Amino acid sequence: MSESVTIEVVYALPERQSLLTVSVPAHCTVQQAILRSGILDMYPDIDMENQKVGIWSRAVKMSDRIKSGDRIELYRPLIADPKELRRRRAEKAKQEGRANQVTGGKALNKTTP
Repeated sequence: MSESVTIEVVYALPERQSLLTVSVPAHCTVQQAILRSGILDMYPDIDMENQKVGIWSRAVKMSDRIKSGDRIELYRPLIADPKELRRRRAEKAKQEGRANQVTGGKALNKTTP
């Protein structure tokens, strides 16, 4: 009989989150652990071919081996590019006078001596 380890598999949508604690064989890969967890039955929209995953917020490959205590996280695709959103906020701040037009830094308060 092979040794087993206890891990967690987590997935979250804006309206629903799941954290499953499961026992899997110690030699499992990330992908095998996800399949054994049953999370795909709960979230059939998860695309295992393109799914991004991590263990404790660190990106890993599906073929990486798991260890006892690992928390496998399945990541949702980004709906917006964070760099683009920051650029838009900075542009808006410049237009509203909250940021320096040249440097983009915080605009000086004219009442300050």
